[in-house]
Amino acid sequence: MTTHATPRNPAVLSYYSLRRTVGIVALSLPFVLPLGAILITLIGPGHTLPHPLLEHSISDYRYTPMANCLVGSLCAIGAFLMGSRGYDLTDEITGYVAGILALGVALCPSVNPRDPAHTQLQIEMNSAHTVFAALMFLVLAYFCLVLFRKSSPEASRTRRKQHRNTVYLVCGIVILVCNAVMVSLNLPFAARILQPLDPLLTSESLALMAFGVAWLTKGKGFLRDRPHNHVQPH
Repeated sequence: MTTHATPRNPAVLSYYSLRRTVGIVALSLPFVLPLGAILITLIGPGHTLPHPLLEHSISDYRYTPMANCLVGSLCAIGAFLMGSRGYDLTDEITGYVAGILALGVALCPSVNPRDPAHTQLQIEMNSAHTVFAALMFLVLAYFCLVLFRKSSPEASRTRRKQHRNTVYLVCGIVILVCNAVMVSLNLPFAARILQPLDPLLTSESLALMAFGVAWLTKGKGFLRDRPHNHVQPH
């Protein structure tokens, strides 16, 4: 048996707290955006439900009263990802790439689904938004499947670490599957088959939730090591 020391360095504790905060933001975003839009519309002058009740994608909430919440959350996530650190230079570079992609999603708006027509600039920005989002989810899956599953060279692998690695594996697979569904919607036959499931909103929501669970786990929100843990051999 070995004793796993709980970090007491304020900087380390703050870093874990930031990771948990990012996880909470990502995990709650698919719920906060629709609920916020519904509540704001209900208490507004018309006292009616929004139409449609749910937008067709997370990005479409940019054109609802929750626009600032969406853009601010993405910018906050992007800023943290660029400031995240890992075990080596690869981790750091991946963090910068993920952060830049998240900022690209936030700053390049998708087209307004309520507009009858769109300018060439709006279409180009929408294309950039789509590419940034697809690449961002790929990098987030890489975080889960590769980077998060690493172990510190000085640390022994505990049972809890193995459990956390399972969580990261599942989250990474969910993100990849959701990203594949989102990309497939560019194919007319796939879009027609999946349309009854509201596939874009569902896929984006599940991918964000998986990202949130992974970062909550990485921030010791879930499955943190106990004071005494049996060491598992590498």
